[in-house]
Amino acid sequence: MPRSGAEARRRLQQAALDLYRERGFDRTTTAEIAARAGVNERTFFRHFPDKREVLFGGEEDLRAALVHEVTTAPAGLAPYEVLLHAFRKSARVLEDNRAYAEPRLDLIAKTPALRERDLAKAAYLSEALAEALRTRGVPDRLADLAAQTGWAAFHHAAESWLAGEATLDTHLRQTFKALKTLHNQ
Repeated sequence: MPRSGAEARRRLQQAALDLYRERGFDRTTTAEIAARAGVNERTFFRHFPDKREVLFGGEEDLRAALVHEVTTAPAGLAPYEVLLHAFRKSARVLEDNRAYAEPRLDLIAKTPALRERDLAKAAYLSEALAEALRTRGVPDRLADLAAQTGWAAFHHAAESWLAGEATLDTHLRQTFKALKTLHNQ
């Protein structure tokens, strides 16, 4: 049995990912996930409100890291530069979980209920980024546009990173450079 809450949470996430890949999301129960992780179902629900959310644990840590980096980025940066700075500084959250992230993204892409949750999480993160940009004085609509575009670029860079050999930082810099060149096309 896991002794710490963090260990139980990690085991639940891995058990869910493994079972979803083996049996499918719809045919897996929270009781089965808990049993595979070596905990009871009540422990599952102490950590996650439902079986979709188990694959999105860590999103709050990423959100907090991104908001912190946006609000503390050096003065004088353009909004896209602030976002690139924040994504580069926060990349460690993903890099530390690469072995989990790759099959997770594949599973999300194949499962409508998980795609729906992923889109909701993306909107939530974009809103948080936009609000952080507003605290830096970026006007409302520009903050929204920058946050949504920045999140799409981050997602693109993360997918490229998972499919390739270069570091996430390299993919982030390349993606944001490409985004900036769209203006000149």
